[in-house]
Amino acid sequence: AYAQVARAIAAFEPVTMIARPEDAAMARQLCGDGVQVAPYPLDDSWMRDIGPSFVRRSDGALAGVCWRFNGWGGKYRPFEHDAALATALLDDLGIARLETPLIMEGGAIHVDGRCTMIATEQCLLNPNRAAGLSRAGIEAEFSRLLGIKQVIWLGEGLSGDETDGHVDNLCCFAGEGRLLLQGCADRADPNFAIAADALARLKAARDCDGRSFEIEILPMPAPRHDVAGARLILSYVNFYIANGAVIVPAFDDPADEPARAMIGACFPGRQVVQLPALDIVAGGGGIHCITQQMPALSLP
Repeated sequence: AYAQVARAIAAFEPVTMIARPEDAAMARQLCGDGVQVAPYPLDDSWMRDIGPSFVRRSDGALAGVCWRFNGWGGKYRPFEHDAALATALLDDLGIARLETPLIMEGGAIHVDGRCTMIATEQCLLNPNRAAGLSRAGIEAEFSRLLGIKQVIWLGEGLSGDETDGHVDNLCCFAGEGRLLLQGCADRADPNFAIAADALARLKAARDCDGRSFEIEILPMPAPRHDVAGARLILSYVNFYIANGAVIVPAFDDPADEPARAMIGACFPGRQVVQLPALDIVAGGGGIHCITQQMPALSLP
């Protein structure tokens, strides 16, 4: 499933697959010639959470933020290899590192590319992440690192999300001034109240320029469970934006096509590529979780 996502993205932009050294040969075989494979020690497979978040400095130079990683609040061990990956990648690429005391993962935030960010209180204000920082202290750190002027705080992430409610399963930007929210129409589903609370907060929110948002609500696929009976976290907002394309999950559900059409309407001029994602979700994440975009090293 990972290789399928890599091959799909490689049709639109260069892709590097990070793989354990002992898995590199198999990764090359599965991904094909269109994907570069780079061997690094890993504990898990969620590049969004363990990789650096890239930023442009005022002079156009690229830099990378190295979030402190603690295994999603200490839930999964070992995580030492994953915690060291961002630093190793940036050093090998010769890209400047931005260090921070913030303990978090890349999937815990979404930004609009300018100065507005969304996150959940459940994750970033959690004692297993906050590292003693207050809400104001966390916002100040995002301002320093990412140039953020406005943080929109949502409450909880989707029910049962082991990441403590990563926002990339709940809500994302779809262009400036537009948000996509993973909705839920079933009042008996715990996600109904979560989505309703998020919608109320988003309706009241403003971006860093004081503007309100256009909000599109995506349908919720029917619940599915793993072999142990735990509910899988199925979310259509867990997609990847590539150059000229949007790579969107499919869950073998009647809502797949309506969700694909709604996402496509938000990204005119980009091809929508919908891929089976249940195997990825069974591991604990989605298409957005296994990817991490990297800008060109220098502006054209």
